[in-house]
Amino acid sequence: MIRFYFHPTPNPAKIALFLEEAGVPYETVPVDTSKGEQHAPAFRAINPNGKVPAIVDTDGPGGRQARVFDSTAILIYLAEKTAKFLGTPEDRPELLSWLLFLGTGLGPFSGQAVHFQFAAPEGQEYATNRYRREAERHYQVLNDHLEGRDWIIGDSYTIADMSAWGWLDRASRVCTGAEDPLAAFPNLKRLFEAVDARPAASRAREVGKDHAFKKVNDEETKRALFPSNYPPAA
Repeated sequence: MIRFYFHPTPNPAKIALFLEEAGVPYETVPVDTSKGEQHAPAFRAINPNGKVPAIVDTDGPGGRQARVFDSTAILIYLAEKTAKFLGTPEDRPELLSWLLFLGTGLGPFSGQAVHFQFAAPEGQEYATNRYRREAERHYQVLNDHLEGRDWIIGDSYTIADMSAWGWLDRASRVCTGAEDPLAAFPNLKRLFEAVDARPAASRAREVGKDHAFKKVNDEETKRALFPSNYPPAA
């Protein structure tokens, strides 16, 4: 059994998609990041960085319970555990390269683009432009790579495509104001639509819907999501 620590945001969505695709038994454990539940000692024991997603595998290596945090690490761990969605052995160098491109580039720059366009105070034009343009640059790199390809790696659907789906689903917020945010990246749009049409993607979208996550963006939420913006309590 996998205990899946979840909030309805792009990085946990990737893991929900894998679990649904692979048919792995799992239990969803809601972590309401707007309430600061990610900072609770019990959760920090699972992810010291206080971020979702995270998993606990009750049947980890050697039959021992194992924690895994960071969405890219979780995708690799689960794919290796189940021997699914890894591509061929010959694909391994490309798989790792594109997973880390997504995990350290497209994802974080997309997140910062959203932050500075929606959460930061006014007067941050340089940062807003910087992160929006870098997110779009990463889109272009992946779009160029996908020319003539159905999937990111080799000839089959892999965890790299799942990783891309998580953040591409928020393209309308990354590229806010665009009527069709992926229109300038047709290969990327095609990939997203191919993944999003899969039955597992529909099931992944339902994960956590039975939990009432906080949606009010008040002072508690800001302190919970951006604690480094505030001085430590005396």
